Amino acid sequence: MKRRTFLKTSVILPAVSTTGWSMKSYSQSPVERTGGPKLKLSLNAYSFNKPLREGKMSLDDLLNFCAKLNFDAVDPTGYYFPNYPAAPTDKFIYNFKRKAFLLGLDISGTGVRNDFAVPDAGKRKADVQLVKKWIKVAAKMGAPVLRVFAGRKVPPEHTWDQTAEWVAAGLRECADYAAEYGVIIALQNHAGFLKTADDVLKILKRVDSKWLGLMLDIGSFPTKDPYRDIEKVIPYAVTWQIKEKVKTIDSPVKTDLPRLFKIINNSNYRGYLPIETLGEGDPKEKVTKFLQEVRKAISQT
Repeated sequence: MKRRTFLKTSVILPAVSTTGWSMKSYSQSPVERTGGPKLKLSLNAYSFNKPLREGKMSLDDLLNFCAKLNFDAVDPTGYYFPNYPAAPTDKFIYNFKRKAFLLGLDISGTGVRNDFAVPDAGKRKADVQLVKKWIKVAAKMGAPVLRVFAGRKVPPEHTWDQTAEWVAAGLRECADYAAEYGVIIALQNHAGFLKTADDVLKILKRVDSKWLGLMLDIGSFPTKDPYRDIEKVIPYAVTWQIKEKVKTIDSPVKTDLPRLFKIINNSNYRGYLPIETLGEGDPKEKVTKFLQEVRKAISQT
């Protein structure tokens, strides 16, 4: 090594190490995929958020609905289980798992609500413990992924990079713990902190864990062309939220499903594609209609 190069390197490395991560943290590789695309449709329980929260629908009802529409799987979010954020009893978990199996449904994932983008270290620690608790639930349920968030926003008087350190530290601890249970932590690009594909990649690469992947929420890239963001991060996707609309800088617009599935097929993605409907209207009608549109788009690409 030339003297000038050595001197430059010796100045740079200490500056990097003081941030709590190394250059190796920017080496996370895309998911390795063999063969062509293989898509399995799942339903995210949030589509029935109101009736589930109001007690007008049970998780058993959700399973029956998914079986009736011939979904491949179901994605039940944690806060629809009894006593959330506490873990449900093993009896409840295993009865749910048994019913899903007998209906021919996989459990494609589950998820919690957390926020690692807060200045209060105690609150971040509590949310790490919440995630760890639900990693165990996911493992018992047979869910391969647990969806988590980065955080809502950059706090006042803090920078994005400062906040990213908290987020990455929380995710890294969760991913290390999840590895012990064979569960993948799926970071959802949702809420105010992660707005672009580049934001997502910065966090994934800071954590650098094969037990962390992306839950690709197509409706949460408020950019000029969200499909370009989707295309940029799809190599890291381990699950999805396929929504009726995508965001743009101006306003939400109806999802161009043929364009979306062309991108997905070109990426050779293999795995679950949970759909999620939002907004007013009968969720049963909305899910049925959107599922038909999704299946049609898949058949035509």
